[in-house]
Amino acid sequence: MISLYSLAHIRDLPAASWDALVPAGQPFLRHAFLSAMEDSGSVVRATGWAAEHLVLERDGEVRALLPAYRKWHSFGEYVFDHGWADACARAGIAYYPKLLGAVPFSPVSGPRLLMQDAADGLLLLQALPEYLNKGGLSGAHINFTDTALDQTIAGLPGWLERLGCQFHWRNRGYRDFQDFLDTLSSRKRKQMRKEREQVVGHGIDFQWYRGDQLSELQWDFVYLCYANTYTIRGRAPYLTREFFSLLAERMPEAIRVVIARQAGRDVAMALSLAGGDSLFGRYWGGLDEFDRLHFETCFYQGMDFAIAEGLQRFDAGAQGEHKLIRGFEPVITRSWHYLLHPGLREAVAEFLQQEGEGVRAYAEEARSLLPYRQE
Repeated sequence: MISLYSLAHIRDLPAASWDALVPAGQPFLRHAFLSAMEDSGSVVRATGWAAEHLVLERDGEVRALLPAYRKWHSFGEYVFDHGWADACARAGIAYYPKLLGAVPFSPVSGPRLLMQDAADGLLLLQALPEYLNKGGLSGAHINFTDTALDQTIAGLPGWLERLGCQFHWRNRGYRDFQDFLDTLSSRKRKQMRKEREQVVGHGIDFQWYRGDQLSELQWDFVYLCYANTYTIRGRAPYLTREFFSLLAERMPEAIRVVIARQAGRDVAMALSLAGGDSLFGRYWGGLDEFDRLHFETCFYQGMDFAIAEGLQRFDAGAQGEHKLIRGFEPVITRSWHYLLHPGLREAVAEFLQQEGEGVRAYAEEARSLLPYRQE
């Protein structure tokens, strides 16, 4: 017997049952990460997110999971559909609530369907339209998918593909940072050296920590820096202070924090997660302004760390043409959207075709601007 139901809290499913379906090297999908989001008050109904994780059971055994949330806004997703929602509001079409299959506040591509085998995942996807109808949801949106899900969902009727572009750095077996610099054009090599020398000239040095090596006082500092990146833009931070303590308690081995110090005083930090062969830069912030400190803390320190640890990829987050000139290469990302209203679906499909052509052209142009030497 097959059944599909939802969880209002991830803690309603034991961590062992959830994590048994999480592929290796995926820290953002772990029960520890997602439960820290919920239990800290960062992802709750009051903030416009209500956990609605979908579970497919066969004969009483959990066979597939879709981490998902019922949402009443489009913030914290990094796949922007505000324009669709505005068009619906003008036309008198209800766009919210919607169902979002994603990791909150984390534009990191990876598996979104957790499953025993592909057939179980397909069954869950095929059951979604009826689930949306019964649940009063306008549609389903699955963001930052991996190739396996892309191939599966592309064959299902009604789903629309949306492209995006990020910039990731690849470690091609570099012995050290200088070895990487030697692959660049002379002008870009000099520019990066100068940027790093400017930070050294401020008397700033750096120390790396795992999650279990930071005191609560240091976590206070980490949160203060993180929150400051929102404060200076006149916005409230997505994450609460408690999230960081819960994350450190539940998955310290995956956490990497680099703290910048000047004359013994902490002035900036960047928090990353490590998983598999990759380093994922997540949160950054500083309390003082120093020329080039952002680039050093968020990019060059992570590249140094990846080289030293033998990691193959550094994903430093969304956005970032400023990453391009520092050797981060364009990567196409995908999300998938199922919209129940036929008129909206038709309009969005036309928009996405045009947008997709633009994204591909942008990525191709960006690749031509990389700083590597031409052989």
